[in-house]
Amino acid sequence: MTGRPNPFVDLAPLPIIGAPMANVGGGLLAAAISRAGGLGFAGFGGADGPDAVAREFDLAAGAPIGAGFMAWALDRDDAPLRAALERRPAVVSITFGALDRHVALVREAGIPVVTQVGDLDDLAAAERAGVDGVVARGGEGGGHGRDSIAMLPLLQAVLERTALPVAAAGGIATRRGVAAVLAAGASAAWIGTRFAAAVESRSSDRNRALLVAAGPGDTVHSRVHDIAKQDAWPVEFGGRALREPLHDEWLGREDELAAIAPIPCSPVYAGQGVGAIRAVEPAAAIVAALAPEHSAGSA
Repeated sequence: MTGRPNPFVDLAPLPIIGAPMANVGGGLLAAAISRAGGLGFAGFGGADGPDAVAREFDLAAGAPIGAGFMAWALDRDDAPLRAALERRPAVVSITFGALDRHVALVREAGIPVVTQVGDLDDLAAAERAGVDGVVARGGEGGGHGRDSIAMLPLLQAVLERTALPVAAAGGIATRRGVAAVLAAGASAAWIGTRFAAAVESRSSDRNRALLVAAGPGDTVHSRVHDIAKQDAWPVEFGGRALREPLHDEWLGREDELAAIAPIPCSPVYAGQGVGAIRAVEPAAAIVAALAPEHSAGSA
């Protein structure tokens, strides 16, 4: 490390990070998490341009938030990242593709940069790129990512192999889950699905209701939705979403699906911690429910 902040410890009072979620986690949600003592991220997808970045930072209204991007989308156009850097986020996350050029741009701006890793090859690439921290993201996690290693085995392996700060992601949705990864050596818990059902999220009322109703066995990791929509996601990064009829029809028949795509679909991305969601709540209440006992008071 070079004296730069530990992005998982120094930027927020609580070790609770609201993961970047494109189309779900915007400026309102990120700001609410940060104001509650965690660190919130606004997530930007491949269709989001500089105007979308400006909109979400305006919605954050000056709260310290992070900004999350996909490397493969930045390869096509890095204008959204440049727009975010002008707004001085607390930290930037760049994942899913070649990191070096984009990480260098963030570091030149003097802003901490982190990345998610789904295996040890990802870790090696992250260290070469010069990130300030890594997120060990297991296959339990919602949304896009690798599905080759579960979070706890991956977290242990990453902690043994790097001196970088490490956060843990994948299936963490309760105070016990947060305590478990902190006890294992993670600096913080990186949580998406629980916050996807927050009042301040960009999720629709329908999707919030589906998240509340789902159980831990109701998700599936696949490329079905990406193929159906003809999304440009790299093939190594499938998506974990709530199971629905499209999966039942096409899982294992992806080549056939590709031949007839595009097919309209609206995936509800969620990780295996989705069963912990019991109600739609404000983000501040979720942060309080997740916070370690010594920080949470009577929550």
